[in-house]
Amino acid sequence: MLYLVATPIGNLADISLRALETLRSVDLIAAEDTRKTGRLLRHYDIDTPQISYHEHNERQAVERIVAALRSGRTAAVVTNAGTPGISDPGFSAVRRALEEEIPVSAIPGPTGLIAALVLSGLPLHSFTFRGFPPRKTAARRRFLEVDSSSPHTLVFYESPHRLRAFLVDALAVFGDRPAALANDLTKLYEQVQRGSISTLIEAMEGRTLRGEYIVVVGGDV
Repeated sequence: MLYLVATPIGNLADISLRALETLRSVDLIAAEDTRKTGRLLRHYDIDTPQISYHEHNERQAVERIVAALRSGRTAAVVTNAGTPGISDPGFSAVRRALEEEIPVSAIPGPTGLIAALVLSGLPLHSFTFRGFPPRKTAARRRFLEVDSSSPHTLVFYESPHRLRAFLVDALAVFGDRPAALANDLTKLYEQVQRGSISTLIEAMEGRTLRGEYIVVVGGDV
């Protein structure tokens, strides 16, 4: 059995009892960053062996996971934070397991995009998750233009180093729509800023930005 185990996005208390039970009982944990997952495991006194599974070793790691599953062992996939497969490793392991007719189960829990969405104050009945946009301006604007007429609330992930450039491009493509920025969710200094795209750009002037940001943008209504 392959388990996809959601882990806290900040506050370590946000892990489920079922997730802890699963991480204790499996034979192997495939982690995006074994050091970060190691801190979580030590916090809950879990000593299950880990292997590394990230974008740079994905092919080899997946084959190692599948080989363990074929031999009758159980494995859990975890990311640094949140639900595996959401802009993080996970999809390739699921696909290979299904190809091998190996059962897969999800242990649900925190997902940053959902937390940001419900805190944004923007419509929730229909949304589109777009993940990380391209890094370069021209490619990023083409990426955004795909949804320029979409009525759905849009959710993006972005690094602090490219956040301002992303918002500038979003303003150029979407116009000055309502939006929200969320970071450090569930942590001591959790912050959600709401306003038009232009006011969010102004608000970040002179600030040092840290941590991954989730950007929520209203649809074209």
